Amino acid sequence: MSQRRLFVTTALPYANGNFHIGHMMEYIQADIWVRFQRMQGHAVNFVCADDTHGAPIMIAAEKAGKTPQQFVADIAAGRSQYLDGFHIGFDNWHSTDAPENHALAQQIYRDLRDLSADQGGTLIERKTIEQFFDLEKNMFLPDRFIKGECPKCGAKDQYGDNCENCGAVYAPTDLKNPYSGLSGATPVLKHAEHFFFKLSDPRCVEFLQDWTQNGTHLQPEVANKVKEWFSVRSNPDGTTSEGLGDWDISRDAPYFGIEIPDAPGKYFYVWLDAPIGYLASLKNLLDKRGESFDDYIASPDVEQYHFIGKDIVTFHTLFWPAILKFSGRKTPDKVFVHGFLTVNNGEKMSKSRGTGLDPLKYLKLGMNPEWLRYYLAAKLNGRNEDIDFNAEDFMARVNSDLVGKYINIASRAAGFISKRFEGKLGAVSADGQALLAQLQNGLAAIADLFDQRDYAKALRDAMALADRVNEYVDANKPWELAKKPDMDARLQDVCTTCIEAFRLLSTMLKPVLPQLAAQVESFLKIEPMTFNNAAKPLGAGHVIGSYTHLMQRVDEKML
Repeated sequence: MSQRRLFVTTALPYANGNFHIGHMMEYIQADIWVRFQRMQGHAVNFVCADDTHGAPIMIAAEKAGKTPQQFVADIAAGRSQYLDGFHIGFDNWHSTDAPENHALAQQIYRDLRDLSADQGGTLIERKTIEQFFDLEKNMFLPDRFIKGECPKCGAKDQYGDNCENCGAVYAPTDLKNPYSGLSGATPVLKHAEHFFFKLSDPRCVEFLQDWTQNGTHLQPEVANKVKEWFSVRSNPDGTTSEGLGDWDISRDAPYFGIEIPDAPGKYFYVWLDAPIGYLASLKNLLDKRGESFDDYIASPDVEQYHFIGKDIVTFHTLFWPAILKFSGRKTPDKVFVHGFLTVNNGEKMSKSRGTGLDPLKYLKLGMNPEWLRYYLAAKLNGRNEDIDFNAEDFMARVNSDLVGKYINIASRAAGFISKRFEGKLGAVSADGQALLAQLQNGLAAIADLFDQRDYAKALRDAMALADRVNEYVDANKPWELAKKPDMDARLQDVCTTCIEAFRLLSTMLKPVLPQLAAQVESFLKIEPMTFNNAAKPLGAGHVIGSYTHLMQRVDEKML
């Protein structure tokens, strides 16, 4: 298999607060995929950054008595304890307020603005619009600080740019019964000149209809949802939606963001420069390595993948690919969309109701981060579906699957190898060979499931194989063999089969359990495990280290 070159990102977290468990789910999902690809020998650049711009940051910083830059820096300083704590291995973590992002955002804007007549002309247009103004705060209100009822589905308390209930995107002035999120006052309309990206241009519509619907870039259920946004359709209130509308990409001072070239007092809307932050973080990484960003990102063999939540599909499947395409850049190969993390059978997490999960508290209690990695992976598949965290299910899966089925195999065999055979593995007889062949035959299918992000089935299949190994152990009873002096050869044979099976299972679980896999490699005295080298047995005479317990059971009191 030839080496692939992959550029992988997760959605940029907004730098106004700490990570929550939903962030960790997405990072763990992407990290597992990246680790799997590296086990296949592929070259991956895995990056993210803090999304730092916009009025919410500006307002939060003002309340904290800090500059926006200092406020963001303080948030960023706390990121590593989460990422390191859950073994999430980004190659670079950057900021959308970094010089690279200012330069790239401004250049992409110029490229869209300066399209020649031969290319169909500019995709940037100036329009005078009516915009909500808060008389009490004396400022134009950003979308996120205008709330009201969604004009499409009628859901209350929705933001001014998109509805979290139905996914619709609209102008703030479309909201019903709007109010200021800053003062609570009813805002007034004032005229202001804004810059628009012409998403409704036939060039954009034609490109996006193909890009979103050709079966290549999006999951089928996501493509079906996106398809709705192209068509004229009836809304519950009797109005009609006219398909893709132009996208307001500017905001007026005061605003913490990137200035629009040749437009004093105008700044890019945060959602224009945020995804460009993916490229900026990559550029920062490659610059530090002395590699050419321009050569890398233009190379036809570089594949670009984004992991995102279903709440930001619009920006990543319409605006982002169109901006890249028409500024002369490569578009993403795939956008992988996941659902939300709920708790206790579908309930939305809520701090006020005490149903939130604090990742740092989890770690501070001494809970194993790989328990959570395994549990989330055991629920994640390649589709855009919500997954549920249930405490009893969490404890049962970890204690039953990881400890009872998997770790148990090594703990039942390694001691005999160390004490009775000086740590040396023996020859494997026919029944052991047959068992190991079943595991080796499962490697390719499990690898394919990891590639398709169907971790749930990959782990189910791995645990089904672990069941086969445990059946073999129960049938051969090494603890009974050890009591019979004339059965030493058979004891070594059975325990060697178990150790070889444990190594194969460890290979299958390595993307999910990287720290445990490193301990296994040390204990077995082997090179780093990959799916390619897994089929080669350790062989008779290979010496393993002494076994120390690899994983504890979940303590119900901690949970």
